[in-house]
Amino acid sequence: MRTTLAIAICLSLFCGHVEAREAAYNGETGLDIPRFVSLHSDRTNARSGPGSRYPIEWVYLQKGAPVEVIAEFELWRKIKDWQGAESWVHKITLNGKRTVKVITPGENNIYAKDDYQSKVVARVEDEVVGEIEKCPAKNNFCLIKFGNIEGWVSRQNLYGIYPDEIID
Repeated sequence: MRTTLAIAICLSLFCGHVEAREAAYNGETGLDIPRFVSLHSDRTNARSGPGSRYPIEWVYLQKGAPVEVIAEFELWRKIKDWQGAESWVHKITLNGKRTVKVITPGENNIYAKDDYQSKVVARVEDEVVGEIEKCPAKNNFCLIKFGNIEGWVSRQNLYGIYPDEIID
């Protein structure tokens, strides 16, 4: 893999080959780095390095919580959580399902429409996890599902989506 990466970088630097340059920025899986995923289990060991021989630093206890994959090494993924902490987890502990975590302390409004003037359909506490339904272009809101409640939440209150990311 290192030889392949070195060749891709050389091609990128000397030949200006666009595909080789893009490959150098992707992880071992070819998926984008960074990218958001979610925790697959309600108990996920966070390690200091990429392997089971590395000590467990802490344990995540919230299934579905969003984390950002920032590096890959074989079967291991380096992640960053909503608090900025970085650790390594095995790839089977992650899920490609997109979720968000409410990060603004206290109660947060869930609106009927993508407008602060629309009706508040519910309120949600910080650290609650919801499923992303959609995040339209040029919109400060995302449609999020929290259990059986669905509504619009301001992007600034959410961890798990990039500022200009579009999800339809």
